[in-house]
Amino acid sequence: MSGVTLPYSEPVRLHQVGAGVTRRLEPDAAARTRIAKALDLASLDRFVAEVTLAPAPAGWRLSGRVRASLAQTCGITLEPLPVEIDAPFALSLAEAVDEDSEEIVITLDDESPDPIEGGQVDLGQYAVEQLALQLDPFPRKPGAEFVQPPEPAEISPFAVLKQLRPDDEG
Repeated sequence: MSGVTLPYSEPVRLHQVGAGVTRRLEPDAAARTRIAKALDLASLDRFVAEVTLAPAPAGWRLSGRVRASLAQTCGITLEPLPVEIDAPFALSLAEAVDEDSEEIVITLDDESPDPIEGGQVDLGQYAVEQLALQLDPFPRKPGAEFVQPPEPAEISPFAVLKQLRPDDEG
């Protein structure tokens, strides 16, 4: 992950978590502009994430809620499309297994935990990721429809010649 500039970052070191930590993340206007650019949004007027990081039996549990007022660009009309998001989330985290370790961890559940590297969790990065997961990948204004342009009746180099031929037969 080194060398990658995140649009919003709020790291928490695991040794500071204790029994759990709850944070309210509210990026400033500059951070919202970076997030909007990273997520290809027309605008991001409000973004609040309430997150709780707490120890869990198999590592850590990150849960919370993302709320946002934003505008996506309609894929058909290219006009701003206002969107309100209010969504809860919860995911599991576990410290990354050392590559040199002989230990093999096998999990049987569908959701394997996200790896924690460097002893810290970036709450801001997860908040932006959860916002991105709530976005419509193909935003479209209600009633906006794509109309396929009519196909030419005949696609042939001879079609032009037919138009040039005089209609003497008749």
